[in-house]
Amino acid sequence: MSHWFEYFPGHHMWSQGMMFGIEMQTWGAAAIGEIDQVGQRLRDHVGDNERWWQEWTAMARRIEGFGDAEEARGHALTAGAYYLRAAVYYFCGERFIAPSERKWSTYRDCLRCFEKGIARRYPAIERVEVPYREHAEGAVLPAWFLKADVAGPAPAVVMFDGLDNAKELSVLFGGVEIARRGIHVLAIDGPGQGEALRLRGIPSRYDYEVPARAALDCITQRPDVDARRVAVMGFSMGGYYAPRAAAMEPRFAACVAWGGHWDYHESWVRRRRIMESGGTKLSAPSFQLPWVLGMPDMEASMKKLENYRLTGVAERIRCPFFCIHGEHDNIVPLEFAEKLYAAVGAADKTLKVLSAHDGGSEHCQEDNRQVGANLVADWLAERLGGRL
Repeated sequence: MSHWFEYFPGHHMWSQGMMFGIEMQTWGAAAIGEIDQVGQRLRDHVGDNERWWQEWTAMARRIEGFGDAEEARGHALTAGAYYLRAAVYYFCGERFIAPSERKWSTYRDCLRCFEKGIARRYPAIERVEVPYREHAEGAVLPAWFLKADVAGPAPAVVMFDGLDNAKELSVLFGGVEIARRGIHVLAIDGPGQGEALRLRGIPSRYDYEVPARAALDCITQRPDVDARRVAVMGFSMGGYYAPRAAAMEPRFAACVAWGGHWDYHESWVRRRRIMESGGTKLSAPSFQLPWVLGMPDMEASMKKLENYRLTGVAERIRCPFFCIHGEHDNIVPLEFAEKLYAAVGAADKTLKVLSAHDGGSEHCQEDNRQVGANLVADWLAERLGGRL
């Protein structure tokens, strides 16, 4: 039994890909009617990732064209709405095609539309480049800073993505509710994520305190950020990254694992069994992990993942800790979140498990992002001193 709306019954990866788009409608970055048109054209081609790219990018170009037409008429807000939707559709289309110049080009299309969309619809979001000297001379990590409407130095949160998402989506579905609570948000593509991976060639690393510390150093130099009240959070794979960062960097005032990880190596041992048995309960194509990790193949990737474990690490977390997890998450088993919660050394720690009745019982609330976003934002406001 599926506990969520499965657009393509029996094909989890594509159904999850549809939900990536559908759930962005809350923030004005998708329209279910447009997405359904894409889906109807894909009905007879389930599993054909080339066709997936064609249909999504065709819709993105169409919607971007409407945006250009409205912009020419002087309708900036209407144009911005089209551009935001086009950006999300380009990103959805890009997800399942292998690393290539076409993939980078499609992501650049996403970036171009997103930049135009937020300028018109979310002017409080600004581009930030986080110095990241550990990778190469002059390297930076790209980010969006969503400035909360609040006077004086305010709390902030550094928010990392997962295995197959990007800051263009997370700054909206994760950031907007947090900013409404008077908390600034730095949505950043860390190593192995979004733009940092696609356009900068920066692969993932297990010691995520390094990029997290770089982000913390960057935003605490801002006069509008209270350096004593900066949290770190991550969703999906970021449910490993954020706890790792909080454990190793004591300046973070709070930590959120939006989807709790414990042993990322073990999670991929299980996913490989599904892949090799022909199962579809997967969130990403087979190329995704080696690409994210900067490894040549799955064997090398699995070796690198041996360091992606929170055993002996989570115990070092002392700041307030919040883990939110779906009861029916079949990408990251609930037992991982439970093990993480049990091991965390903080006195103030919470594990929130959402059922189908609550809404948001699937992986990182992909079946109901609003529920997850509000719960995370409320917890951060309570711990960092935001408004409720």
